[in-house]
Amino acid sequence: MKQSIPLYYFYLFFFVLSQSWSATVKDTVTVSLEGSADFISIQEAITACGAFPSNPKTIFIKKGIYKEKIIIDSFNSNISLIGENKDQTIISFNNYNGQPNIGTFTSYTLKILADNISLQNITIENTAGAVGQAVALHVEGDYFKASNCKFLGNQDTLYTAGENRRHYFNNCYIEGTTDYIFGSAIAVFDNCTLYSKANSYITAANTSKNSKYGFVFLNCKLLSAPSVRKVYLGRPWREYANVIFSGCFMDAHIRAEGWHNWGKPFNEKTAYYAEYANYGPGALTNKRVKWSHVLSAEENRKLTFDVIFKVENQWLLNSALP
Repeated sequence: MKQSIPLYYFYLFFFVLSQSWSATVKDTVTVSLEGSADFISIQEAITACGAFPSNPKTIFIKKGIYKEKIIIDSFNSNISLIGENKDQTIISFNNYNGQPNIGTFTSYTLKILADNISLQNITIENTAGAVGQAVALHVEGDYFKASNCKFLGNQDTLYTAGENRRHYFNNCYIEGTTDYIFGSAIAVFDNCTLYSKANSYITAANTSKNSKYGFVFLNCKLLSAPSVRKVYLGRPWREYANVIFSGCFMDAHIRAEGWHNWGKPFNEKTAYYAEYANYGPGALTNKRVKWSHVLSAEENRKLTFDVIFKVENQWLLNSALP
């Protein structure tokens, strides 16, 4: 009888091979569609970084439209993707829920499962159009940071997921129609622009019952297409949805009542929706639903990175971004 090789040895072989491969890859590589760089594919560059690289890896992406469906797997940690130009460095795909073998959670253009991943100066788009759920960016890893990026789509543009996962978006532009920011992660949106393309809902949080914070929007701008006039700040995807807007400009498209219970009155007792010192024609809180909250000055002062993320601000400074 032939003796089979234990599965353990296959995993060991893969790990050793990936480590030796990553050791031969420079800490900084370049991707270009013109073939004048280390790689012509972003996915190839990510794979070449190997499993759990000992040194952080930087992938510099030259201008172009990269039509790729990309995954940064859980073992591809400590990678920074830096585009040459936010508006001209574009990762684009067009999957959507309803295609053969495609659902909401497999419709992504870029999916990030690894920890310590950062994006800078890149546009991630799902070009499927108004056909239902079609995710541009799907993030589940911990310690994720996006700076000066654009996330474009329609329904379900940005999926920020994972219980107690920490995601930070700084100076980013996010557009969509329905629930275009959704998920269960603890995510801070700092000085971002949220652009609503239809009368619908901005957020659909799925915050864990065990998380004190969910989505926190600080000093953001809420804008819309000219024809859009009736947009809710959010509705609870699950009963403990937690969303805060603080110091944000809200244009006239934001509905006076602000928040929606998703047709489930019991969500009003569990969801936590709050605002503080927002301004603009859509920011008046006197007509908000009675079950929403207005933060006190003391509560708002606690909205710091070390409190929300339960980590010192040094993480944001050491995120491998210039």
